[in-house]
Amino acid sequence: MAEGDSEVRWDGLCSRDPSTRETALESIRQTVLRKTEDLRWGREAPLRPPDGLSPPAASLDGLNRLLAHLLMLSKRCPFKDVREKSEFILKSVQELGIRIPRPLGHGPSRFIPEKEILQVGSEDAQMHSLFADSFAALGRLDNITLVMVFHPQYLESFLKTQHYLLQMDGPLPLHFRHYIGIMAAARHQCSYLVNLHVNDFLHVGGDPKWLNGLENAPQKLQNLGELNKVLAHRPWLITKEHIEGLLKAEEHSWSLAELVHAVVLLTHYHSLASFTFGCGISPEIHCDGGHTFRPPSVSNYCICDITNGNHSMDEMQVNSAGNVSVSDSFFEVEALMEKMRQLQECRDEEEASQEEMASRFEIEKRESMFVFSSDDEEVTPARDVSRHFEDTSYGYKDFSRHGMHVPTFRVQDYCWEDHGYSLVNRLYPDVGQLIDEKFHIAYNLTYNTMAMHKDVDTSMLRRAIWNYIHCMFGIRYDDYDYGEINQLLDRSFKVYIKTVVCTPEKVTKRMYDSFWRQFKHSEKVHVNLLLIEARMQAELLYALRAITRYMT
Repeated sequence: MAEGDSEVRWDGLCSRDPSTRETALESIRQTVLRKTEDLRWGREAPLRPPDGLSPPAASLDGLNRLLAHLLMLSKRCPFKDVREKSEFILKSVQELGIRIPRPLGHGPSRFIPEKEILQVGSEDAQMHSLFADSFAALGRLDNITLVMVFHPQYLESFLKTQHYLLQMDGPLPLHFRHYIGIMAAARHQCSYLVNLHVNDFLHVGGDPKWLNGLENAPQKLQNLGELNKVLAHRPWLITKEHIEGLLKAEEHSWSLAELVHAVVLLTHYHSLASFTFGCGISPEIHCDGGHTFRPPSVSNYCICDITNGNHSMDEMQVNSAGNVSVSDSFFEVEALMEKMRQLQECRDEEEASQEEMASRFEIEKRESMFVFSSDDEEVTPARDVSRHFEDTSYGYKDFSRHGMHVPTFRVQDYCWEDHGYSLVNRLYPDVGQLIDEKFHIAYNLTYNTMAMHKDVDTSMLRRAIWNYIHCMFGIRYDDYDYGEINQLLDRSFKVYIKTVVCTPEKVTKRMYDSFWRQFKHSEKVHVNLLLIEARMQAELLYALRAITRYMT
């Protein structure tokens, strides 16, 4: 929304009233054509540039931003009239001899072929309403939404929660909310989310100087940097002293309500960074990396087609071991279903003692430390992202490394349902309810399918994924047999889970392709929804427990 020129108002395009959209589109058309004419004749320059020289750079840059925004609208707006008129304006500009942009890449995800993702304009009435709501709230239909749309029930809950956090009444001013989103996404070097919220921050009146680096933001926000860092990478280290430091910082102190709002935003955007990398979300069309003004190559073929999976090769993917046959991946699914049957039978026949259950948790916790990404090199953050946070060398470290022992967090002592939910709802009304609904939808979501099989009870598998993530964070459920995790989650899947949850910036397409090779992309997106919600709940549990300890 903030992209483009201050002369242009995009807001009218978000209206559900066609006449309001038509008026806004005509205003945009006239502005764009006027700027195009100015550039063609050099009227904006103090002196007309000599023949052969390019027009004033600032004018061209401003026009290019407008054209990129129109390109996004022509592809991503849920309103057909806006798509068609945006395309018409672009063609009008092109006929006047000005180069127009074209999209880069192939669709919302680098991991999922575009043909498998719902195309804007082909959605049903219910989905159109959801798209229109999202567009009205944000002025865009972003790639995250277009990938989450595999699971409409979850998407609706997610959009409702995010809208409340960012735009409805709450303890924090709007520009603080977007800046905290930038800080959180930057911790994982997620330039996709940083770019979106830089635009949103400016659109709601944020001070551009803050974007030069965290040291230019108010001290109150700078003080949040330590909590952001620990929460993102090692949440088990959060103590009531962290909370006290923020609440008692004299003139820069946070109120409890503001802090809860900030904590929810931080956990939301840490988790959303995991989804962005885990699903290979592409840059937005109107942002850097989403479009180009260069004409297509002669062959009209790009190496990125291969990495995006948009090629004519057999859709079966290749993992580090080489070519994968259809039969191999078929037997993987059969083997997994057989393990689920056997585990259910064992459950029915005998129940392990509490001592045995505790022992199995400790074994799984230790084993999770030895699950490494094979692409485990350091990822150096770009300056435009790293300036939004401090201590760039601080990252994920397993909690029992180097002789350090962190006490197990027992859910029976402090859980979301009995403790966290009520604390959030008390200090930031209605948000606890929205988050709780989102957790439940992600956890319980099922279509009773597994790859080619129907009428399957997947609850055992979903619980294993959720509890494995919490186990990596040192969180234990007394009533769960952690021996099931090793039976159900193979090593390549564990590598993917740990990378998405702990170091999402290191996720590769090879990792995405190498787990559950016979499963549909919609099922892999479902896995990512489980990962981000389990991660968000784990971070919230540690932060809210620390706030509770401070309060008592």
